[in-house]
Amino acid sequence: MKFDLGSRSRAATIASTERRDINRVFDYRRAEIDSREAILAVFPEANELVRTLAAAADQYVVARGDQKTVIAGYHWFGDWGRDTMIALPGLTLVTGRDDEAKSVLLAFAQHVDRGTLPNRFPDAGEEPEYNTVDATLWYFEAVRALLQYTGDYDFVQTNLYPELTEIIDWHERGARYGIRVDEDGLLHSGEPGVQLTWMDARVDGREVTPRTGKAVEIQALWHNALCVIEHLADKFGDGEGEKRYNRMAARAKQSFNELFWNEATGCLFDVVEGDVRDGSIRSNQILAVSLPHTMLSREKADQVMAVVDRDLLTPYGLRSLSPNDSQYCGRYEGGPSKRDGVYHQSTVWAWLMGPFITAYLKVNGTGKKGREQAARWLDAFYGHLNDAGLGQVSEVFDGDGPHHPGGCIAQAWSVAELLRAAAEDVYILKPTKRKATAA
Repeated sequence: MKFDLGSRSRAATIASTERRDINRVFDYRRAEIDSREAILAVFPEANELVRTLAAAADQYVVARGDQKTVIAGYHWFGDWGRDTMIALPGLTLVTGRDDEAKSVLLAFAQHVDRGTLPNRFPDAGEEPEYNTVDATLWYFEAVRALLQYTGDYDFVQTNLYPELTEIIDWHERGARYGIRVDEDGLLHSGEPGVQLTWMDARVDGREVTPRTGKAVEIQALWHNALCVIEHLADKFGDGEGEKRYNRMAARAKQSFNELFWNEATGCLFDVVEGDVRDGSIRSNQILAVSLPHTMLSREKADQVMAVVDRDLLTPYGLRSLSPNDSQYCGRYEGGPSKRDGVYHQSTVWAWLMGPFITAYLKVNGTGKKGREQAARWLDAFYGHLNDAGLGQVSEVFDGDGPHHPGGCIAQAWSVAELLRAAAEDVYILKPTKRKATAA
């Protein structure tokens, strides 16, 4: 495309996936500016980091049919169940988009099958894939967050509670891929050749981080889900359900503390499978502290935080594996196989800074000193916002300094969890409600 700027003072182009009228180009420009200003108006008193993250968050909520969903990352991810549920509070509720949060939850409720949410919606109308254990459990946390922001129990009771109870039923009697409640009340999952947790990388048909059995963050999410549905049963007058879920949560908590505490390292085992306990120091255990309903005592939570701080914390998130581990590889580089091989064997994940900050303030208190420290951790991202994707947060970073960014240049849960932690835990911001934007 060429323009003769000698005969005109300005020229305009449109880049769009849909047909647009070039004669309306400046109307489109004005509409986009108005949309961005409306986004920023949600946090009129916030600092530049929060406002930039709020603007970034708007890029991920898109249409799926007549409902909404979340694109996991640009420029190659689609909508993934796990990523969507983790990112939902930060992308929608924190930014005052309650109706869009409800739309996303409804869209996924329609696709619950045999007690699990889809892990991925393939393109071209193919069947969803259900190879996940944690997306379903994050769904409960997303529902809890919706109620925290809206208090709309009528919506949950009418539209979501039947699916939530059915999910628990399926987990008790056994869902696909070996997902089932064991005799000890904890959640077992996995079959040979299938990766069900978020550490799901495979190279040449081999699981890089095999986690069949009882993974630590799955137990944390399972207990949290049981506490959420116990609360809902109480609110909705389901007395028998409330008693049942209370017993299940108590049993899980007792077994978790008996099986998962590693005295040698002063933190939690990553996976328990029969008599085998994986003592790898990984970031998964942070969720056992950060989730609203924790199973750990204050003393044990403090010890977990100390280990995570010492071995896993970087300026851009948490390492997926301790540098002291023989499998650690500090660079995320090379071809696809090499990168996938270190995806969860060292690589720093920005989204985990959100749970880390939440956990830190739960353990150390939300006073001025603690929040100032948390703000300093967030401040490290200022420079990165102009580093890879402009105004966005990357998917991963090198485990070794200087922690170069990698993976997607714009990742939904990276943006969402930083924004959630900033708004909820650090700066205590309440959004100004606004109308949902067009996808």
